[in-house]
Amino acid sequence: MAFKVFLDVNLILDFVLKRKGYLEAKLIFSHLEKGNFTAFISPTVIQICSYWIAKAHGVPKTKEIMTTLLSFASIIDTTHSQVLAALHSSMTDIEDAMLYYTALQHKLDVIISNDQHFQKSALPNMPVVSPQDFIRHYLDKK
Repeated sequence: MAFKVFLDVNLILDFVLKRKGYLEAKLIFSHLEKGNFTAFISPTVIQICSYWIAKAHGVPKTKEIMTTLLSFASIIDTTHSQVLAALHSSMTDIEDAMLYYTALQHKLDVIISNDQHFQKSALPNMPVVSPQDFIRHYLDKK
């Protein structure tokens, strides 16, 4: 059975906006397209990505990109209790905490993020890994 991965905002933006982590993000999305793992995102991720992609490419292109992303990734919701858990957690970045507790509640296996602070804030039962570590430890086994 495929493992379940949460995609953080920065991974998507690195790929779409061809930022510094583009090559790693491209490889990850290539494996996602091939069905080597199952990806999930939250409405928050869609909102943040849409804002930055629209600034770079306009609204019509943003809608096209987000629609394509949703053909490969499923949306998972954040509940009231998950928001409360995030707010009461030791994580200082509220957005990261909300994404983390959403992924945790949905029993995902890993979060991919370039955010080193997010990576260090993770609990042992669900890691937050860099794209490089994801490629090295999860995709190299494929």
